Amino acid sequence: MDTIVNRVAQSSLITLDLSEYYHHGERIVYDIAQHLYEGLILREKEFRRFLSEHDWETYRGKNVAITCSTDAIIPIWAYMLLATKLQPYAHKVIFGTLAELENALFQDALSKIDLTKFQDAKVVIKGCGKVPVPPFAYVEITRLLLPYAHSIMYGEPCSTVPIFKRTTEKNST
Repeated sequence: MDTIVNRVAQSSLITLDLSEYYHHGERIVYDIAQHLYEGLILREKEFRRFLSEHDWETYRGKNVAITCSTDAIIPIWAYMLLATKLQPYAHKVIFGTLAELENALFQDALSKIDLTKFQDAKVVIKGCGKVPVPPFAYVEITRLLLPYAHSIMYGEPCSTVPIFKRTTEKNST
């Protein structure tokens, strides 16, 4: 009787699951448009008063994308002031959309990976996970792994799509 052998488990493949790098903190948009006079102008005095009186503790541990949903021209210093108030409390503060916030969170997490553990490895970047992973994260991990990995594949170890394979250069003597 033939024994069933799990060749995937016995292989030298390293599976990298990007969902493990997902930051689970709440994501919110802070829209500066709520502070515009008649939807057009940011009045500095009123805005500074709001900044000094607002309870910034409500942003503790959250991930905040600062934006303006209107076509009003917002002075750069207004975004900077918001950042100074949010930073002591929020986990992450960026200017941009929720999608850009998600990319920034993955950028932070992926930049902390010790890439040397992938030196000359055959790496499978897992395609399905328990949380949404943006395309940015797949592109970024590929970029980061290229100098290290022998090969990069996408999908599941039993069914992968080849992405990259280092070619060995032959001596021409």
